[in-house]
Amino acid sequence: MNSADPVDVRSLVEFLRLCPPLDTLDAERLARAAERATVTSYGTGEVILDAFARPERGLHVVWRGRVSVWTNPDRIRELPAYHLGPTEMFGYVATLLGEAVGPRVEASGQTVVVRLDPDLVDPVFATRHGARLLAREVDMSRRMMVSGAIPTYTLVDDLIVASPLLVEPTTTIAQAAARMEETGLPYVAVRQENGGYGILTDAGIRRAVASALPVTQAVSTAMQGDAPSIRLGASAAEALITVLESHGDVVLVTDRADQLKGAVAARDFVVSSTTAGASLHEQIHRAETVDDLKDRYRSVPGMLTGLMAKGLAPSRVITVHSAIIDAAVRRTIELVAEQYPHLRTDAFTWLSLGSNGRREALLSSDIDAAASFDNALDAAGIAEYQPMFAKVAEVLEQAGLAHDRHGVSPVDPKFARTHADWARAGRDWITAPEADDAVIMTCLLVDGRPIHGDRGLPEVARVFGDLRMHPRTMSMLLAASIAQSSRPTPWRRKKIDLKAQFLVPIANIARWAALSVGSTALPTDQRLLAAGGSAMLNETDAVALADAFDAVQGIRLAWQMEQTTADRTPTDVVRLERLPPVDRAILAEATRVVTNSQRRMGNMARFAMPES
Repeated sequence: MNSADPVDVRSLVEFLRLCPPLDTLDAERLARAAERATVTSYGTGEVILDAFARPERGLHVVWRGRVSVWTNPDRIRELPAYHLGPTEMFGYVATLLGEAVGPRVEASGQTVVVRLDPDLVDPVFATRHGARLLAREVDMSRRMMVSGAIPTYTLVDDLIVASPLLVEPTTTIAQAAARMEETGLPYVAVRQENGGYGILTDAGIRRAVASALPVTQAVSTAMQGDAPSIRLGASAAEALITVLESHGDVVLVTDRADQLKGAVAARDFVVSSTTAGASLHEQIHRAETVDDLKDRYRSVPGMLTGLMAKGLAPSRVITVHSAIIDAAVRRTIELVAEQYPHLRTDAFTWLSLGSNGRREALLSSDIDAAASFDNALDAAGIAEYQPMFAKVAEVLEQAGLAHDRHGVSPVDPKFARTHADWARAGRDWITAPEADDAVIMTCLLVDGRPIHGDRGLPEVARVFGDLRMHPRTMSMLLAASIAQSSRPTPWRRKKIDLKAQFLVPIANIARWAALSVGSTALPTDQRLLAAGGSAMLNETDAVALADAFDAVQGIRLAWQMEQTTADRTPTDVVRLERLPPVDRAILAEATRVVTNSQRRMGNMARFAMPES
């Protein structure tokens, strides 16, 4: 049973001074809060708070131990959404709203929790850090109230029905088939020396038998070596798109440490209500004519609105959108190429650049792109492709995609070169960063992702792999990332540009930080987390920047959905008075996070950056 403990006010005050945003309280108010606090010990599994059952007035802080937090009342019997440790708070949203909006919190082991009187600590939510905490949690709670609850089967986690079936490479095909029959699973995952996984499915076994491969052979002789995989937390729509794009039957599911957690097959998705994105993806993939493709792509905004209404997180909605853009571009290339039978589509790799290369494109995003050709083609041979690329751009624009208004397109010969020419240009940009467009071109190509042709690492990307060994170039990239002009300044004007003033500065920091640690990650949040804890970007700043990026992307997506619903062209520009107070608080916090991070990186550069 839990028990109320005697309170040592002095020790409690010292502890509360370590808990942001409580550390912003003056000494007198902090002492009064400590005097009226209740300190309670809990054993493993004991319920500390169930704000789904009833709202409770109180602000809770973990003093010792750890707590498990559930944010969805339909998933109480499942794993918790997250854990909190010492100095972290919970319960303040239900207190402030006076609504039963959650969460449910239980002790994970022996835990001590401090309960504070909210009337004494309300002022902390007027601070920037407090506003950030409040905005994030209220926004989540509001979405929960609007949708009732996030529906089950929206995440790939919900679709895993059994523990993973993992075998060694030396297992025979016959033994693998027997294990599949035993468990009723349609696959076996095969452990590989590089830490990855291969996969053998029912269909793979049938193909092996049809090709007269002896079933006494090792499973490694029949498996697919690079198994399609997706991480826990991905949406069901993303997972199904992965299955469809791999032309397979099963996708493996791993955690952040790349440990296998299970798998989902195509048949498992029938229970999910959020796979409309995957359905549209497949419709676009199967479009028989250019007109079919245009018609199908025009339903994308409505599909995105539906995913948001079903409670899918904005970051997941954006990932699904990027996958659909990829499908549209690939199918457009295939359909347009039919009008140019003398040209080979396997002669070039199409690279998505910019936000779509990073899988962060929204409805207003330009679809920046480049083409990398076989080295056998000369300039005249590449020029023959220009009319086809112009037609691709025209079709995409008619479908509703902004296929670059600024010239970052293979239609421009500057963005259509051979593999060798791209690599040569990359080396020139690295060694002479002060040359015209060198920094801009480097930033564009570092974000490049192949979506047609050779899906391996582009040759120019391999050149950038050792960019951190070129301090002069890195210094110029850093200067661009932390320039005063790139800092968000929303409160100086009535209109703000969510992309230019908030997202671009964070994306620039993330790109540079990832390059500085040799990370090949593309999405901004992954780049930040990969670089967090490095000499130039501490872990706290990395997490804060990733949170700010995700939150602003959510505001941007909601704004563009509102514009689309009103039959207006989606833009990134919004008037401040149109935003609710919660969103304004998020933007204020994002401004502070970006500005402070840029300032710290500039100061660190004086000491951490090697001399050129």
